Amino acid sequence: MAEPVRAAMAAAARVLAPVSDTARLDAELLMAHALGCTRDELLLRRLDDAAPDNFVGLVERRQAGEPLAYITGTRDFWTITLGVGPGVLIPRADSETLIEAAVDYFAGSPGPRRILDLGTGPGTLLLAALAEWPKAMGLGIDASAVALEHARANADTLGMAGRTSFRRGDWAADVNERFDLILANPPYVALDEAVGPGVREHEPAEALFAGADGLDDYRRIIPALPGLIAPGGVAIVEIGWRQGESVSALVEAACLSSRIVHDLGQRPRAIVVT
Repeated sequence: MAEPVRAAMAAAARVLAPVSDTARLDAELLMAHALGCTRDELLLRRLDDAAPDNFVGLVERRQAGEPLAYITGTRDFWTITLGVGPGVLIPRADSETLIEAAVDYFAGSPGPRRILDLGTGPGTLLLAALAEWPKAMGLGIDASAVALEHARANADTLGMAGRTSFRRGDWAADVNERFDLILANPPYVALDEAVGPGVREHEPAEALFAGADGLDDYRRIIPALPGLIAPGGVAIVEIGWRQGESVSALVEAACLSSRIVHDLGQRPRAIVVT
């Protein structure tokens, strides 16, 4: 007879502890995925059920270093849930700092009408922003066809297909209009910089690494911003926590103004450009 869900999760948490800082949460999310229910339903009503047979295989994948989001196929971000998979950068909670900064910037106004997301990935920042401003329209650009497939599917799932367009492109090249809100989470990890367990092995390198100093893509994005920001608009760009001074210098060289905003850990996380 299969062991109860609560016992199976406890055993999984012990197995995952050496490879995950959130071993218990990982076990709960994997079990909810195996049962086809939400984590809340799992914890409230399913703890005494028999553990499903496929749970062990899911735990083994996580133990081998595969990211949790690739195993479950989803990742929560801001107020939305995104479908993700191999070949797509997994949304990070730190990137919610950009949406929070945008909400602060447009507080007391009708909000942005046109939104551009450079390096949209699975639609992360664009779709989160469109959820915040239901009358806005948005364009997402990415160099990865795989990422754009996920972005379009996510827009459809979230009921935003009619408010979005996605284009394969090289940052802002061939973009000839202005936007009230520009969002970007470019690669900013230096080639020899350490990253978390499983990241280098599983997530797309082109979405992570940006040259010897991690600044290669900022050198291409920042100079394009003067021609992209609409009057009264703003660009909000994610940065590595040690890159505030370097990216600010690029902004100044483009004759723009900037300020740095911090994430929940009080680390520099985004630069607000006007």
